[in-house]
Amino acid sequence: MEHEELLLLLKKVAIGNQQAFTELYNVTSGQLFAVALKMLKNRDSAEEALQEAYVSIWYKADYYKEGQGTVLTWMVSIIRYRALDMLRSKKVRKEDELSDEIVSEIESPEADTPAYDAKIEGCMNELEQQQRQAIHLAYFNGLSHSEVMAHLNLPLGTIKSWIRRGLTSLQRCLGL
Repeated sequence: MEHEELLLLLKKVAIGNQQAFTELYNVTSGQLFAVALKMLKNRDSAEEALQEAYVSIWYKADYYKEGQGTVLTWMVSIIRYRALDMLRSKKVRKEDELSDEIVSEIESPEADTPAYDAKIEGCMNELEQQQRQAIHLAYFNGLSHSEVMAHLNLPLGTIKSWIRRGLTSLQRCLGL
């Protein structure tokens, strides 16, 4: 379909025309799905990204500016950003799972012995001050990552990095 035809459909979508939205979806969904599938390499994730992209297109159709690329290019950028968000989110979840695994190894059955407590204390003292503080707040004071972020007034990514690197160092120090 030509740019002018897509532009006309998008303008109709911008004023809430559901029939135009259906037609726009039917004409473009195959191309957008291919982009999502190529990026996410998973059919279910690609379908989810496609659905979320079209919800965004429905609500933001009036944001499209003529002269800044074609309608299809604009729609592809929406699906790409959604897929990238999903990839980042998946990476964050994997990092959180890694942190949980390390903590469960540190909390082994031998963890109740005074010798093990002393070993953990020694390993904690070897950490950088920021890592030690973030781990202490998260695991000894029971704060969530978001609460640690608010307490230290630092970005969430920084807090998560400090905790992840600190837990990895603890794991190495404890010989786990």
